Amino acid sequence: MTRALRDVDLLKRPRPQRRKRKAVHGQRIPKSIQHHQDASRHLFTPRIHHVRAPHTPSTTTKMLRHSSSPIYTALARLTKLNSNRSNRLLLQSRKTTIMSSSTSATSSPAAVPFENPRPVVKKLLSEAQSEGQGATVRRSIGRHELRNLDPFLMLDEFSVSKPAGFPDHPHRGFETVTYMLDGAFTHQDFSGHKGTIRTGDVQWMTAGRGIVHSEMPASDGLQKGLQLWINLAAKDKMIEPRYQELQSKDIARASQDGVEVRIIAGEAFGVRSPVYTRTPTMYMDFTMRPGSQLHQPIPAGWNAFVYIIEGEGAFGREKAAPTTAHHCLVLGAEGDGLSVWNRSGAPLRFALAAGQPLKEPVVQHGPFVMNTRAEIQQAMEDYYHGRNGFEKAKQWSSA
Repeated sequence: MTRALRDVDLLKRPRPQRRKRKAVHGQRIPKSIQHHQDASRHLFTPRIHHVRAPHTPSTTTKMLRHSSSPIYTALARLTKLNSNRSNRLLLQSRKTTIMSSSTSATSSPAAVPFENPRPVVKKLLSEAQSEGQGATVRRSIGRHELRNLDPFLMLDEFSVSKPAGFPDHPHRGFETVTYMLDGAFTHQDFSGHKGTIRTGDVQWMTAGRGIVHSEMPASDGLQKGLQLWINLAAKDKMIEPRYQELQSKDIARASQDGVEVRIIAGEAFGVRSPVYTRTPTMYMDFTMRPGSQLHQPIPAGWNAFVYIIEGEGAFGREKAAPTTAHHCLVLGAEGDGLSVWNRSGAPLRFALAAGQPLKEPVVQHGPFVMNTRAEIQQAMEDYYHGRNGFEKAKQWSSA
């Protein structure tokens, strides 16, 4: 948000092999599904599955069906049995395919436990604090107990009503991801970009070398959402600003075993998001029904955390004490992924974020995040004098 203002991814039936007359022409049972997964650096690649077409009866099979000989009758039954078995296997494999609003992919069952789930190594209750102009945020990452979690710099859960908001403020050196939970927010910047995101929408803004913008409530009542700051590598800090905006209807979704997920970035249950993440990142919104469990893989070596939006659940271990809303849970670096159990009588909703650490120095002064103090000083001077990306700063103000 504006931390600025204060400190500123057939049956090719073997042609009946001409065996000796007494031999039965064999049939192959088709493979149900072949999986192939190719994980790229920035985006997860969906699993691809190939299903072989069912075969049609051969001349031999038809001949067996019409023969009255006991031997041929027995062979015909055996042939029919094998054929039925093949069809059952094929149908069963198709049932394991899940569909999203815009994507179909092979499912990864939500309830297959990991041998080694990631443990919870830190637990923080986000604290309400004033921010911007009369706004209230609950900050978890970005305060003294958890200054950052490479590559994540800050996480705020905001609650804002008019006339409060986040008026004109600058950014340089990182990305902001705004996800609306309820209500609407209007964003505009000094380059003329303007738009409104509503419940379930996402705006992924790369500030790069510099941007000045405002974020204000677009409707009456309380507007709620999450804003996540993601660091950029040194080589990307001075790129041109860009936006990726997704309406709620365009966000990839999947469901399995009582668990529903909206995939903002990355992949879950074989479904991926179209969002490009310059810093390799996964970001998801899970809702779990009572009695359900989830086992979501996380790439090895990535840092990860969970933020609980509603309800309560056991994270990391099945017998762990339930953790409630507004808590941020940092996951350990070792393990296969996140395991969650909802043993309560109400739905559990939480965000999962994970990213590849940049392993670079982080120097932050309010809305500027660079690698050295000299770069921070330069950013402040560029903003003040209106240069190196901030040329329009002095002449612009939001409506």
